Amino acid sequence: MINILYAIVLISALSLTGLMMLQEGSDQNSVLMGVAPEALWGRNKSASKEATLKRLTVISAALFFVSTLVLAAVS
Repeated sequence: MINILYAIVLISALSLTGLMMLQEGSDQNSVLMGVAPEALWGRNKSASKEATLKRLTVISAALFFVSTLVLAAVS
């Protein structure tokens, strides 16, 4: 049981780190240069890739949080 929890914590921590590295920051430099981000990337980018990455990050963070609390309570 504890080994399974350790595995879940490890997998969720690695996926959380990877998902956070894949996300792009807010691109305010292009707005300052006079080019809107929608003009460069299109309007549907935030609806597909960014929304999916954000959703997976939230799920991974919740899984990490809950599994770490359960592991602390069991140990």
